[in-house]
Amino acid sequence: MKHFYNPLLSLAAPLLIMIAIFGLSHRKGSDKLQVLPALFVGTGLVISGALGRRNRRKKLLLAIQNFNPDKQ
Repeated sequence: MKHFYNPLLSLAAPLLIMIAIFGLSHRKGSDKLQVLPALFVGTGLVISGALGRRNRRKKLLLAIQNFNPDKQ
């Protein structure tokens, strides 16, 4: 099992999304476009993390299901 050394890293993507939403609410007109990259990157990181976790769990489940202690 991996050790997670910096718990602030897990908050980076949600905080980036919150800052982007805050920036969208306080900007006017075309200045709102400057906030969109932060919003897209934060959302992409959250989605990427969720998909990676799902794939790791699926692989672990398959490994557990295919484990046969009689063969060893």
